[in-house]
Amino acid sequence: MSNSTIEKVSCLIIGSGPAGYTAAIYTSRANMKPLLYQGIQPGGQLTITTEVENYPGYPDGIQGPEMMVEFEKQAARMGADIRFGLATKVDFSSKPFKVWIDEEKEIHADSIIIATGASAKWLGIESEQRLNGYGVSACAVCDGFFFRGKEVAIVGAGDTAAEEAHYLSKLCSTVHMFIRKDEMRASKVMQDRVKNTPNIKIYWNTDTDEILGETKVEAVRIKNNKSGETTEIPISGFFVAIGHQPNSSIFNGFIDMDEAGYINTIPGTSKTNIEGVFACGDVQDKTYRQAVTAAGSGCMAALDAERYLSAHGLH
Repeated sequence: MSNSTIEKVSCLIIGSGPAGYTAAIYTSRANMKPLLYQGIQPGGQLTITTEVENYPGYPDGIQGPEMMVEFEKQAARMGADIRFGLATKVDFSSKPFKVWIDEEKEIHADSIIIATGASAKWLGIESEQRLNGYGVSACAVCDGFFFRGKEVAIVGAGDTAAEEAHYLSKLCSTVHMFIRKDEMRASKVMQDRVKNTPNIKIYWNTDTDEILGETKVEAVRIKNNKSGETTEIPISGFFVAIGHQPNSSIFNGFIDMDEAGYINTIPGTSKTNIEGVFACGDVQDKTYRQAVTAAGSGCMAALDAERYLSAHGLH
């Protein structure tokens, strides 16, 4: 590879959700001249959310995509170099760190901030994507509020699904919970909580056949995978809680992760097992997964990266 395609930077930010853009704002203000690559989904998961009502400072709420445009504009105004492109390969075995963008351009960076986020796992049915944002959601904490007093459905059998079903039960008239097997994966305490909540109705051995509605969710057709019997249930909201997949696979072999692929950071910091590489946002947070916590961790990563560069005479 010719040297003409190599670019050297002080700080490279990979990813562009609330964590990545906040890191860009802070590193720019510290005169670190960050380069940020937006990745496959510029703006991250918030770009597939409609109304955001729980982020401080927006008394009337804001549309997710609009909010991410504002984050991006602020980072750009501070001087961040924001580009469209996907990190496809990394080599963190020596310094400067090497990252390849779109399999061709090579970036050499003194510090790296990983903010690649996570992606919700989906069922894979056509109506789910078509009605995403129109009653279909992968985040009950984000969107449950819009279905107050209405009937909703949730699919999933783990702790997250149980937590979200319980959360929805406080807002919605009835929560129909669909579980593929005849048992739940959730912890005993969460299972008991769901089973003891009167307005959560559990359906065992149940698959989602189709979400019904032209422009918004109106009903769901479910199928009992033992008997083959189908049933239609009128609902206003359909929540998918079958897990998230952290976007961390390109860091395999370099960065320590847990068994699900979430990047391990030293508690109370954004530091990874490699000095000079930091991680923030949903790629390292499987607990909170909110825009405001992602933004906070992006700030932490920027400050950690600045201190690292200063300590090593690189800034």
